[in-house]
Amino acid sequence: MLTSVASAPVPAAITLAVDCMGGDHGPRVTLAACRAFLERHPEASLLLVGAPAALEGLKHPRARVVGASEVVGMDDPIEIALRRKKDSSMRVAIQQVKDGAAQAAISAGNTGALMAIARYLLKTLDGIDRPAIAPQLPNSKGGATTVLDLGANVDCDAADLLQFAVLGSALVSALTGNDSPSVGLLNVGEEAIKGSEVIKKASQLLRSAADTGDLNFYGNVEGNDIFKGTTDIVVCDGFVGNVALKATEGVASMIVDFLRQEYSAGIFSKFAAIVSYPVLKSLKNRLDHRRYNGAALLGLRGLVFKSHGSADEVAFGHALDRAYDAARNNLLERVRARIAHAAPLLARQEPAAPVDATALHV
Repeated sequence: MLTSVASAPVPAAITLAVDCMGGDHGPRVTLAACRAFLERHPEASLLLVGAPAALEGLKHPRARVVGASEVVGMDDPIEIALRRKKDSSMRVAIQQVKDGAAQAAISAGNTGALMAIARYLLKTLDGIDRPAIAPQLPNSKGGATTVLDLGANVDCDAADLLQFAVLGSALVSALTGNDSPSVGLLNVGEEAIKGSEVIKKASQLLRSAADTGDLNFYGNVEGNDIFKGTTDIVVCDGFVGNVALKATEGVASMIVDFLRQEYSAGIFSKFAAIVSYPVLKSLKNRLDHRRYNGAALLGLRGLVFKSHGSADEVAFGHALDRAYDAARNNLLERVRARIAHAAPLLARQEPAAPVDATALHV
């Protein structure tokens, strides 16, 4: 099994670069979340990236403003964000990571633009063809299942899925301390004979990786296994991963709407709602997607985290915490170590398919 890198030196102080202008709400949410983050982490520092006049609301000795004159809109085409808006808050935040001024960057902005800019500035690690977005979805065990890809790569081949498994294993290892997290391959059934040719080939590659100690491969899993917590990691293409994410958010919203409707109904419905409220509230909190906000862009030569575009203060705060934990626990070094160990398996026999630059809206 891969040697642990948990003993690698931890940076004395973690600095995060925050795109304060991105997302649906901009500084109104990001600044409030940054203020609360600094209170939770007295050893951390922040680089607040954006229009200086818009960031005057947060004065703190461990927060410094880095000016950026442009903002990437949620509907901006990737070409505009990458080629024309070279002084956007998103790009300047990622540049801080490239320059070594910050250990990680966080943005709630346009997903496709974030992936394109991060890949352009930071480049991919050796052995990785396509960076992946890795969110966490709540499971019935009270924890979360890491699913990748979330939406950066709609069309994937077997080698891509193997790379995602290696990247996801490094992420979970860094965040949980488990050096051998289990990996499941999402399929239409657990049997090895089921699935497309891509899935069958990916299963073979993942089993080979398990034989060499590069992965703890559980086998094929189905969609309900994500929420059962059958494995720590579930690997799939970006289209499926994005659908699973949105389905989870939809269930949480449905529960909130149900509670609201029951409390506004007749006396018997109100009584039933009151009796069942503790259980429903617990379920609502467990499914609350804000608790799992903050998806890592894995496979790059630097740490970048994506917050949901509609994130409120609580959700954006969780994204900041996730980026902080990744930097503090040497995620980048863990990724490099796993890739180096799995290099023989990750080497492609044929060129990778062209990357679809159109990421799904997250």
